[in-house]
Amino acid sequence: MDSTHWIYALLVLATLPPMVPNSALVAGAGAMAAAGGLSLPFLVLVLLASTVVGDLGVFWAGRRSSGRVVAWLSRRPGRRSMLERTAAGLERHGVPSVIAVRFVPGGRGVGGLTAGVVGYPVRSYLLGAVIAEAVFVSYTVGLGYLGGRFAMDGVARWFIGPLVSLLVAGAVSAVRRIARGRREEAERSEEPEEPDPVPP
Repeated sequence: MDSTHWIYALLVLATLPPMVPNSALVAGAGAMAAAGGLSLPFLVLVLLASTVVGDLGVFWAGRRSSGRVVAWLSRRPGRRSMLERTAAGLERHGVPSVIAVRFVPGGRGVGGLTAGVVGYPVRSYLLGAVIAEAVFVSYTVGLGYLGGRFAMDGVARWFIGPLVSLLVAGAVSAVRRIARGRREEAERSEEPEEPDPVPP
């Protein structure tokens, strides 16, 4: 097995499980494709297949072990609240919620588990997972590839992956803050106004 096969195998191992941060590695693979070390179409195909299969694995784990999954998620208040929000989003928005939760930190795993626990239709989940992973793979590999094309030397390429990872994390955090602010504003606007006091 030549070195490129080992690289593809490493990428599969890093992107199949949903709990492993892998943006830097995926972007670095894009930079390697720009340098001619990897085939760009095959790289995208491998990553898309690996991430979707990983998402489906988590979904089926949630469906077959719903009680244990809920108990595991309930051990930490943050996970429990994310489970409840994700379940509500799936019920209200369907496939768009499957796509959106993929880009929340930790959302790939919790989103798949939640969809399985609540019995979300597998075809709808698969559709959302394919769209979400296609977006993730496209922009992460694409940014790494563009960075690799414009990098001046081999050393600079090593910084592309971490840089893309930081940019993606920053963008996701900004979107979350904006969404949280809008949600809180909507909740405040829905609160009933207290009547004016009746003069004596």
